[in-house]
Amino acid sequence: MTYVILIIALLAIIYGANWFVDGAVGVARKLKISDFVIGAVVVGIGTSLPEMIVSLKGAFDGNSSVAIGNVVGSNIFNVLAILGLTAVVSPIVITRENRKKDLPLCLLLSLLLTLLAFNFWVGEGRGLSRIDGLVLLAIFAWFLYTSLKDGKNAPQPEELADAKDIPLWKSLVLIGVGLTVLITGCTHFVDCAIEIAKMLGVSDAFISITLIACGTSLPELAASLAAAAKKNTQLALGNIVGSNIFNIALILGTSSQVLTLHSPNINLVDYGVMTGAVVLTMLLGTKGKLSRVGGALLFACFVAYNAYLISLQIA
Repeated sequence: MTYVILIIALLAIIYGANWFVDGAVGVARKLKISDFVIGAVVVGIGTSLPEMIVSLKGAFDGNSSVAIGNVVGSNIFNVLAILGLTAVVSPIVITRENRKKDLPLCLLLSLLLTLLAFNFWVGEGRGLSRIDGLVLLAIFAWFLYTSLKDGKNAPQPEELADAKDIPLWKSLVLIGVGLTVLITGCTHFVDCAIEIAKMLGVSDAFISITLIACGTSLPELAASLAAAAKKNTQLALGNIVGSNIFNIALILGTSSQVLTLHSPNINLVDYGVMTGAVVLTMLLGTKGKLSRVGGALLFACFVAYNAYLISLQIA
C-alpha cells in the first residue's frame, strides 16, 4: 500500500506543479509583473511552505537543529540539485538584474546565516537570537518590497509571449488548487519515502539530513522543472532564489522569535556548501546563461556532497 500511495503522491506532485506554474504565469501576464518576480514571490514563497512548517514545528518542539538543518539542507538541494537539473532540461537565462541584485542577496544571506549561526560577532557559542531574527526579517521585507516595486510593469520576456492567456480569477484558482495538490502530494511522498527507508534500515540521522530536507524541497523541484519544460526559465530561477531567501530570512527569522536557534550538528562544511553553491552559480552565469554543462556541474557537486554525508554515516 505504501508504494501505491507513493505513486499517487508523485502524480499529484506532477499535476499540481503544472497547474501552479500555469496560474503563476497567468498572474504575471495580467498584472504585468515580471516572471522572475512572480517566481521569487508567489512560486518561491508558495513552494517553501513545507520548509516553514517543518522549521516552525522544530522551533516550537525545542529542536532548533531541525529548524536550521532543514533550511541549510533545502537551500543546498535547491541550488545544486534543482537549479542544476532545471538547467540540464533548459538552459537558464540569468539577467543583469539577477547578477547585480538577486544572486548577490542570496549569497549575502548565506554568509550572514553562517556568521550568525557561529556567533561571529561575539566569538562564542552558536545560535540565532531574536535580534538576529529581526535583522533577517527586515532583509526579507526589503526584498519583498523592492521585488514587487521593480517587477511591476516590467517588460515581458519572450517565454511569456506564447503563454496561454487565461482570466485572472482562473489563474488564482490554478495557483490555489495547484499549490494544495502539490504540497499534499509532497507530504505523502516524503512520509512514504521515510517509511520505506526505515524498513530498509536507514538511520534516522541520515533520513533527517537527506529525505526531510530534500523532501520539503520537492515543490521547488516540481515547479522549476515544470517551468523549464514550458521554457520559462526566469520563473524557475526566481523560484529557487526566492525560496532560498525566504528560507533564511523569513523562516529562520520567524523561528528565532520562538527560541534561540542553535545548530551544533550543522558544521562549517554544510554552511560552506550552501554558500559555495551560490558562488558557483554566479560564476557559471557570468555570460548571462546557466548552460546545460553548468547545470550538470551543479548536480555533480550535489552528488559529491551527498557522498560525503553517506561517508559520515558509514564512519
